[in-house]
Amino acid sequence: MKNFGLIPRLIIAIIAGILTGLYLPESLANVLYTFTEIFGEILTYIVPLIILAFIIPGISELGAKASNLLGKTVLTAYISTIIAGIAAYLVASSLIPLIAPAGEQVAEAQGLSPYIELEIPPIMGIMTALVTSFIFGIGINHLKNEENKLTLYNFMQEVRTIVQFFINRVIIPFLPVHIAGIFADMAAEGTVFRTITMFGPLFVLVIAMHITYLMVMFSLANRLSPKNKVLTSIKSMLPAYTTALGTISSAATIPVTLKSAKTLNVKEKIVDFVVPLGATIHLAGSTIALVSCAVATMILYGEPFTLASFLPFIFMLAIIMIGAPGVPGGAVMAALAPLASILGFTESMQGLMIALYMAQDAFGTACNVTGDGAISIIVDYFHSDSEQEEVSTERAKSGASGN
Repeated sequence: MKNFGLIPRLIIAIIAGILTGLYLPESLANVLYTFTEIFGEILTYIVPLIILAFIIPGISELGAKASNLLGKTVLTAYISTIIAGIAAYLVASSLIPLIAPAGEQVAEAQGLSPYIELEIPPIMGIMTALVTSFIFGIGINHLKNEENKLTLYNFMQEVRTIVQFFINRVIIPFLPVHIAGIFADMAAEGTVFRTITMFGPLFVLVIAMHITYLMVMFSLANRLSPKNKVLTSIKSMLPAYTTALGTISSAATIPVTLKSAKTLNVKEKIVDFVVPLGATIHLAGSTIALVSCAVATMILYGEPFTLASFLPFIFMLAIIMIGAPGVPGGAVMAALAPLASILGFTESMQGLMIALYMAQDAFGTACNVTGDGAISIIVDYFHSDSEQEEVSTERAKSGASGN
């Protein structure tokens, strides 16, 4: 539950930042903003490392599992995440403008100035990191399947551990100070209160979309497997949901998710396969939140957007967050790459995006793991059909050979 304390710290940081920008002398406010600028450079630097550290091990860990079952699970999870993202865009782009009407958006804050401007260029560009990740991830996966030496695989595991350590011990602890500086800048510019009014309604909207998504997924699962009743299935997954609210980590919730999913009418071997894999690749709840927060941020900053511009972001988001659920806040950190490269988010927009997302991160994670129960039911249905077809084929072959 200790990770849940980040939300109160963010709230305190936002309030402190607003008070700093409104009432403290500009010289003191600039000190806070200097930290924000330097921290923003560090975030920019670490994004390619996050991509490498999350995606390479994530792809390589798919391993030499049952290819048929693996393909069905990955495809089902990916489609679920993509549909959730597109639906979130359609709802958010329709309703959020009612919260922040056109003509009242904020311009990028320029109220404060840092005392020190420190440039920390990343070791590689975002797209370079993405392409490199896919090449090495697929390559390592192949080497594992061929039972070759796993030196590079073990190395990338250690790189991921280091990056996760840095996120947990540096990025997350100092993130509230970074957010405080952003809101101090907005307060000094006089644009902060328009932004604050977005938090409450956006939070309610995202939670409502999470609930709707779960109802739709379990309704679909029920249509395929009528023995899994909608409300009964959701009730069975509630322990996983509530645990995820505390851990804010799909990976850390796996033991409880497994126990909950095994109370569904699903083969145990399916649950044992789908749930751990789903904790890595099924991120519908996080995608709903990220897409909604991105739409809200672009509206607040007066940036134009369309579904066509968001589609590449949604498709990339479903891939780039592989492995991120193991870290509280990891999804939004991984999302910084496509936010910048596809949607053109500036450092200030990224900071606001982090604040908006982190306020409901626990609920996005809870939606992810609960949805894994529905994914298990769906995969079980399609895999059972394929198994029956294989048995029928084998019997037909046996009969033919007997004749």
